Amino acid sequence: MRLPDDAFDFLGYTLGRMYDTRNGEPYLGPSPSRKKVERLCREISELTTRRMALLDIPVLVGRINRKLRGWSNYFRLGIVHKAYWRINGHVRHRVRQWLHAKFKGRGQRKYRYPNAYLYRELELLQVRRD
Repeated sequence: MRLPDDAFDFLGYTLGRMYDTRNGEPYLGPSPSRKKVERLCREISELTTRRMALLDIPVLVGRINRKLRGWSNYFRLGIVHKAYWRINGHVRHRVRQWLHAKFKGRGQRKYRYPNAYLYRELELLQVRRD
C-alpha cells in the first residue's frame, strides 16, 4: 500500500501519514490541525486577559471549560495527545497569569497556583482522551 507523502487539512483535521506504535506500519490518519490548536489557544488568551480580571473565578472557569469541552468533543479522533498537551499547558499558563493579575500576587505563579489547585479546587477542565 502506498500512502501519499503530503498531508492536507479538511474540516479542522490534518489528514496524513501516521505510524502504528505497535508495529510501525503506516496508515492514513487524522490529527487536529495546527491552525485549530492555535485558534483555540488565542481564544483562551482572549478570555484570560487582564481586563477580564473583574470576573469571578467560577464564571471564567465555566467559560473556559465550555470552550474546552466543545473543542475536545469535536477533536477526539486520531492522534490528539500532542494537541491536548499543548492546549492544557497553555490553559494552565493563562489561568495562572489571570489569577496573578486578579489577586496582585508576588512570587512565581507556578508554585502559588499548582496544577492540583487548578484542577481540583477551581475544577478547571483538562482535555484528555477518555
